[in-house]
Amino acid sequence: MKCHQIFGADPTDGFAEVALAEDNFVLQKPYNEPLGTRYSYKDGVRSFWVYNHDKPFKSSSGTRPRTEVRIKGHDYSSGIWQFEGYAYVPKGTSGVTIMQIHGASEGATTLQLRIYNGDMKYYKFNVVATDLYDKWFRLNVIHDVVKGKITVFIDSEQKFVVNDQGPGDLYFKCGVYAAPAGSSNYMDSRWRDIKLYKK
Repeated sequence: MKCHQIFGADPTDGFAEVALAEDNFVLQKPYNEPLGTRYSYKDGVRSFWVYNHDKPFKSSSGTRPRTEVRIKGHDYSSGIWQFEGYAYVPKGTSGVTIMQIHGASEGATTLQLRIYNGDMKYYKFNVVATDLYDKWFRLNVIHDVVKGKITVFIDSEQKFVVNDQGPGDLYFKCGVYAAPAGSSNYMDSRWRDIKLYKK
């Protein structure tokens, strides 16, 4: 009975939801493109898309193309935080980060979740989940800064646990950010019901 209760627990149990307003969602997109040509927000769904040949988000940046939302106003450096969102990635989108935790003691990020041919990977390494194309899935990412642990859930099932990349000014992002190599020409992810929690 106890095992069943633990297995059936929701990732958000014990967490308090953090209030988010629309101005907490800050968009980054290719600097030379109007926002409406790479992003839409309709009927509660945020759609992000980018092309492999697009420019970076600012002219002085050498980074790969992206259309992402950066959740602002809730940066953190301690405690236990959680990102939740329902994501949809269409078939053909590959070599792209759809969610990340920005900030680390070494490197720019402490987590990147990428889609390669329908599978989700931790950066280009461990497989987190498979067969995610063309369906909505619930993504929950818990970052326990004190323990230095990140836990990833897909549809409420724990899929992956990894050490973080050390302390930093941390914040959550989602959308499409082309991976360093092997990106499809067109990359698209859709998100709804994005929430933050902490405890």
